[in-house]
Amino acid sequence: MTNIVLASSSESRKSLLSQILIKFIAVDPDCDETPQDGETPFEIAKRLGQQKAESLSHTFNQHLIIGSDQVATFDDKIAIGKPMTQEAAYLQLKQSSGRILKFYTSICLLNSNTGHKHIAVEATSVTFRSLTDIQIHAYLKKEDVRFCAGSFKAESLGPALFTNINGTDPSSLIGLPLIRLTDFLSQEGVDPLLL
Repeated sequence: MTNIVLASSSESRKSLLSQILIKFIAVDPDCDETPQDGETPFEIAKRLGQQKAESLSHTFNQHLIIGSDQVATFDDKIAIGKPMTQEAAYLQLKQSSGRILKFYTSICLLNSNTGHKHIAVEATSVTFRSLTDIQIHAYLKKEDVRFCAGSFKAESLGPALFTNINGTDPSSLIGLPLIRLTDFLSQEGVDPLLL
């Protein structure tokens, strides 16, 4: 079985997955992303990655389905979502200036034929530079980050905002942990190096 579905409409995730897989389809999952009472950021990311994959399992019942989610935090409390406006992005970046944010990025690979799931959550800490208003406004003129958790794009100019990134998988910060996903795919008999 090599039919692979990415449970996401994110252009960043599609672009990342295309680095290791030639053939897959991307489908928007049906998933309520509202945090549940008492959930930690780690638990939210894990649950949503799994739910996104599971939401497509009835439609794609002979497939490997990839689900992923990302939660950004200050001080391990959920604080950063998608800004949705440039004004909100400015406020997020102003708040992030000189601080450390932690990102939890989940990856779930569901074999919808067997029901077997592989699940992991990768943590990445990002230290922001002390940013001036001029720098923040200049950055926001160059990149549309309305739909990016944390108000930056790590795959383009975003790293200019940072002094340090600490994590095990650079692709996790962009939104899809490719190293862990490659491990999971290999366990399901799909080796990206041999495709």
